[in-house]
Amino acid sequence: MIEFYPQIKHAHIGLALLSGALFALRGAGALAGMRWPRWAPVRWASYAIDTALLTAALMLLTILPSGLYANGWLTAKLALLVAYVVLGVFAMRRARSRAGRAVCYVAALATFGMIYSIARAHHPLGLFYGLLG
Repeated sequence: MIEFYPQIKHAHIGLALLSGALFALRGAGALAGMRWPRWAPVRWASYAIDTALLTAALMLLTILPSGLYANGWLTAKLALLVAYVVLGVFAMRRARSRAGRAVCYVAALATFGMIYSIARAHHPLGLFYGLLG
């Protein structure tokens, strides 16, 4: 499967950006009181994108040598992914107040940004790694 690595990597990157962009739009729309972010087709599109993203991630995980993950950057990404999902759920529907949803929305976007920076740096500190050196 290594011969498909470039295509899978590009699909993973594109799907990650698409997933983040859709969440950002849905969250902003929900905070603005719009109904379209909760429409079934929009939710299904989000689920489909996220499922394809996870599939591509698992494919990359099986293709690449385990030594690439030795410094813990993938573990940090996965831990932040769980936090991102939980914050996203609270931002879209679980938080009790609009202010609570807004705080969770901003925190989820910041978490997504950190996940992105960790992926780019291949280091658990992400964008902060460059500041230390």
